[in-house]
Amino acid sequence: MALRGPAGLGPSSRRPLDEAVAGAEGREAPALLAAGGAPEDNEQDDGRGQGLLRWDGFSAWLHCVCVVGFDLELGQAVEVIYPQHSKLTDKEKTNICYLSFPDSNSGCLGDTQFCFRFRQSSGRRVSLHCLLDQFDKDLPVYLKKDPAYFYGYVYFRQVRDKTLKRGYFQKSLVLISKLPYIHFFHTVLKQIAPEYFEKSEPYLEAACNDVDRWPAPVPGKTLHLPIMGVVMKVRIPTCHDKPGTTQIVQLTQQADTNISVILPTVHEVDIFRCFCPVFLHSQMLWELVLLGEPLVVMAPSPSESSETVLALVNCISPLKYFSDFRPYFTIHDSEFKEYTTRTQAPPSVILGVTNPFFAKTLQHWPHIIRIGDLKPTGEIPKQVKVKKLKNLKTLDSKPGVYTSYKPYLNRDEEIIKQLQKERYVASLMPLQKSISPWKSPPQLRQFLPEEFMKTLEKTGPQLTSRIKGDWIGLYRHFLKSPNFDGWFKTRRKEMTQKLEALHLEALCEEDLLLWIQKHTEVETVDLVLKLKNKLLQADREHLPVKPDTMEKLRTHIDAIILALPEDLQGILLKTGMT
Repeated sequence: MALRGPAGLGPSSRRPLDEAVAGAEGREAPALLAAGGAPEDNEQDDGRGQGLLRWDGFSAWLHCVCVVGFDLELGQAVEVIYPQHSKLTDKEKTNICYLSFPDSNSGCLGDTQFCFRFRQSSGRRVSLHCLLDQFDKDLPVYLKKDPAYFYGYVYFRQVRDKTLKRGYFQKSLVLISKLPYIHFFHTVLKQIAPEYFEKSEPYLEAACNDVDRWPAPVPGKTLHLPIMGVVMKVRIPTCHDKPGTTQIVQLTQQADTNISVILPTVHEVDIFRCFCPVFLHSQMLWELVLLGEPLVVMAPSPSESSETVLALVNCISPLKYFSDFRPYFTIHDSEFKEYTTRTQAPPSVILGVTNPFFAKTLQHWPHIIRIGDLKPTGEIPKQVKVKKLKNLKTLDSKPGVYTSYKPYLNRDEEIIKQLQKERYVASLMPLQKSISPWKSPPQLRQFLPEEFMKTLEKTGPQLTSRIKGDWIGLYRHFLKSPNFDGWFKTRRKEMTQKLEALHLEALCEEDLLLWIQKHTEVETVDLVLKLKNKLLQADREHLPVKPDTMEKLRTHIDAIILALPEDLQGILLKTGMT
């Protein structure tokens, strides 16, 4: 494995869904039919694939769209949920209501965009969109959907209106999605929200119908996504892309005449802009995020709060941040008590807050970043200082990084892009020559932290890096963090699947017809059943097997079955497709 230095500080054909199982997250068949009429009325016949149900295309991108307004008697309230059959629990609606409006002290006049993240209610029905899960496996690990959380992308408008009792028009258009495509959904909202506030529900319904016609979010494909007269060109990254590069294809000018917006990234925020006030301490912040330390960002508005939290989470990319993070967190959040209790140590989480109340409630947290208004890109603000926690008393305290943390590594003025790669985890993989087609795939060697630490003495980054400091201590701490645990589980799963794939390839190279001549009918039937199970496993777990390997195995199975007596052939052919 390789620990990377602070990353990304620089500027930053409809595929048919026939195979997808009908029903998106939280949606059940009766509700779908009630919303769309008779079953035959729900199928779309617009050349995008037979059997595609109404709203399947929409559900590939969004769970629902909400409009949150302010009621003088009720406070914030969800006024509209679209499509109407979308399911949200009362707890989820309450979270959306409070997270979709800035705190009153933020003073956000005009239009404001930000992002929040909230926990999905327990007991919610899991999505059966098998094909969408297939897409998920090709994504970089940091872009994979987290089944336990929703993202909320907000466009909030607050303007004076003398015709209203409150004196202000206050409303938010909110996109609820499982996809962490921050830049993409903020761009979508910029295109549709201003007009929605003028034209209301019919406009929103038309926009949602456009989304329902979008091609599926296939990683690696250049997608053209039309919405309300605007066409966006995007490309979702794959796990095979080189980190830090954009693969968006620049087509010829003639072919691009209908393209209104080209997005070089779907998920990245402007890390350099967010880190500008704390740029001198970015390496320390990178260590805190890497190690899963509890961290609070206190900001003047939800925009600054959410952008900074997302920048922190992204700074350890391509490593995924496996702990919880909340770009915008309020005192009304359903996890407020859980995260602010003093009866136990603060959890491994990054919170973005704006309410002055948190300055007191979270003053026992070990690491707090207090930022002012973010400057436009290109402007370098005054650098904040590292200060002692006891000096943080109110949200009016001066900007700074309040912590007693002592970095493991010395600060290097020139941020290095990548630290030396470590090969220890790869050494856990058994040698390919140890794989036998007639034995179960060999097991991975156990990861032993102390054994790994010994390898650092001779091959660690401290030998070549210009950054000096306690590298061994940093690694030792990192091995205990949730980010290492999540990374290692992902890596272990990949290596286990690779062993299964190599075992399949070894089977395909054997002369199985010669083998059955030396074995009984019972053993031959057992072999056929095991080979069929191998095929099912390869499909189910998306093993990294070449297509011709799968075809060879099917051919082997067919040949073996044909070599058996007819009565056995009939039984084996009924046990599943070959």
